Amino acid sequence: MNSVGTEMINMIIIALNRYSMHTSKTVSDLNYHLDFEREKGQKIGFVPTMGALHQGHLSLVTQAKAECDKVVCSIFVNPTQFNDIKDLEQYPRMPAADMAMLNEAGCHFVFLPEVKEIYTAGEPLLDINFGALENTMEGTYRPGHFRGVATVVDKLFRIVKPSKAYFGEKDFQQLAVIRRMEQLKSHSVEIVGCPTLRENDGLAMSSRNLLLTPEQREAAPLIYKALMEGNDFIGQVPFSTVKAKVIEKINANPFLKVQYFDIVHPDTLITIKEDEYPAIAQGCIAVLTSGPRLIDNVTYRLQ
Repeated sequence: MNSVGTEMINMIIIALNRYSMHTSKTVSDLNYHLDFEREKGQKIGFVPTMGALHQGHLSLVTQAKAECDKVVCSIFVNPTQFNDIKDLEQYPRMPAADMAMLNEAGCHFVFLPEVKEIYTAGEPLLDINFGALENTMEGTYRPGHFRGVATVVDKLFRIVKPSKAYFGEKDFQQLAVIRRMEQLKSHSVEIVGCPTLRENDGLAMSSRNLLLTPEQREAAPLIYKALMEGNDFIGQVPFSTVKAKVIEKINANPFLKVQYFDIVHPDTLITIKEDEYPAIAQGCIAVLTSGPRLIDNVTYRLQ
């Protein structure tokens, strides 16, 4: 970010801090204010984000406000969860707009750290074996991604010390990994999964949607449409046939190509076998465009 952009953000922070929302760039400043809230017995809700906020993020803030006394939102593009340096560089960043949206939504505290505030040079990632949770689907195509996610969430939990933390169910596998991380690390944080918000045409809200070309954006709602049409076949034909039909429908569009589609047990993320008929299954998908990669998931009820 250039000096003009940094100066503008600093001016916005000063202006916002005069009113209801306080913005911190350092751990020490955030802790100073949150310790004061904890001394008053206030329950802290936490919404970690990578910025480029949309209504899906704001819905997490709204739920956190309904269940907690004070809400903290972090905006931090975490470098350790990116496998591709180009993806990291191209990830949309709009902190000024983000802070304005959070202020309007009634967020109480924003944590806007730089990388050096979170990581020290040469610091290793969190050493946790997540098993199938990190080795299937996203883990197959983005090795190390969930270690980076777990590392930064672990750090943020230790900084913010929230009572509850809110995550969108769009990133279904990520949510499962974070739940497991919390079980193993015992931060005493309740993990709250919140429903996926969608555009009017069904496309799951995502910061990466900003990177879609007009043609890709027009094609993208087909992902959710195909996933939902899978409901027509669940329980009537083998799971392999359901998968084939969903993949075929999406791949027929020249702007989309399925990277993976699997139907898994929602708790373990293990692929459901042909002779299994659980009450609930999760259909998880990743679709490639010539630009951003899109993920989505839906719940299938078999009974």
